Amino acid sequence: MNYWLLKTEAEEFSWADLVKKKVGGWDGVRNTRAAAYLKRMETGDLGFFYHTGKEKQIVGILRVVKTAYPDKSDPTGKFVMVDVAPVKPMVTPVTLKAVKADPQFADMQLVRIARLSVQKIEPEQWAAICAMGGVTP
Repeated sequence: MNYWLLKTEAEEFSWADLVKKKVGGWDGVRNTRAAAYLKRMETGDLGFFYHTGKEKQIVGILRVVKTAYPDKSDPTGKFVMVDVAPVKPMVTPVTLKAVKADPQFADMQLVRIARLSVQKIEPEQWAAICAMGGVTP
């Protein structure tokens, strides 16, 4: 099992949008490092759904339901997308401010490489953020 964090602008594709759709394609990723993470995702992996922009917070947990395939929004055919489904919302959204304030997350990509849209999450980080958000991992 791998853990991830996937970022999106709430105005473009929100947690509520994913819940409504039941399964959504995570497309439009053009950073090569983030795209490499999409290629490493396996069916059943879990991820945090993170709203960027004004919110800057983890609002839910999603599951990868389809591994990497060609991104329909990429005319070059170079990038991939995955399909995800909602698992559960965070009881209490976990803000970027709270993550940055906690020394246990000092080496987390969300703190060190904040602009990366798809990030790897270590199991200890996953468990700690789930606890902060009031959900069981």
